[in-house]
Amino acid sequence: MSTAKKEYKRVTVKSLVEMKQQGEKISMLTAYDYSMAKIVDNAKVDVILVGDSASNVMAGHETTLPITLDQMIYHASSVIRAVKRALVVVDIPFGSYQSDPKEALRSAIRIMKESGAHAVKVEGGVEIKESVKRILNAGIPVMGHLGLTPQSIYKFGTYTVRAKEKDEADKLMDDAKMLEKLGCFGIVLEKIPAELTKKVSESISIPTIGIGGGKYADGQVLVIHDLLGMTHEFNPRFLRRYMNLYEDMGNAISSYVNDVKSQDFPSDEEQY
Repeated sequence: MSTAKKEYKRVTVKSLVEMKQQGEKISMLTAYDYSMAKIVDNAKVDVILVGDSASNVMAGHETTLPITLDQMIYHASSVIRAVKRALVVVDIPFGSYQSDPKEALRSAIRIMKESGAHAVKVEGGVEIKESVKRILNAGIPVMGHLGLTPQSIYKFGTYTVRAKEKDEADKLMDDAKMLEKLGCFGIVLEKIPAELTKKVSESISIPTIGIGGGKYADGQVLVIHDLLGMTHEFNPRFLRRYMNLYEDMGNAISSYVNDVKSQDFPSDEEQY
């Protein structure tokens, strides 16, 4: 017998735990600016991630490493001004939390105070335990991120699937349980085997959000530019494109150029 889903006027970290308990999948997408965030929020996406993937899709960098804390706060502030319903989570960028728990706390506080964000996200397990503890002890909600962690790409050397071998899979499970015990409200699982996602999701009470982690995660996240087909060279197995905006936008812009050149635009009706 099916039960009616609860309608959330404002999604909170508590809402996400409730969704997991009720078996309702969690939707999560990235946004980096006001206009896109407004569209995403109006579509009733549960969580908006202001990801350090802005380094790639907004700034054109090869990795997520170059983006700065100031730039993340700028993007987050733009998103927050548009959002009425979704929980907004912001990545703490590379170099702003890994080495020093005090710096991690300062970075998290800056994001929360200067952008108005609702939570922060960090990559890693036991290696960043003290930083996670320090942030959580200040009352700031934290989302973890395990598996393929893009901020460590030069350590991995590749964007291939992680945790296929037992040792790495066991460590990921231990890290997930540790993050739950510390008080994290959720964990992103990126590019790991679906069966491992299933085991992790069933072993912890907080939600898991998959990106390339298969159908057993408690929710899914994609980069909005990939979902809409604004990017066209990035084609991982886990990506489903719902539009082809790269082509559609290109055609629209070409039509505009042609109309300007031919003096068709503006028409008599489009001037004062």
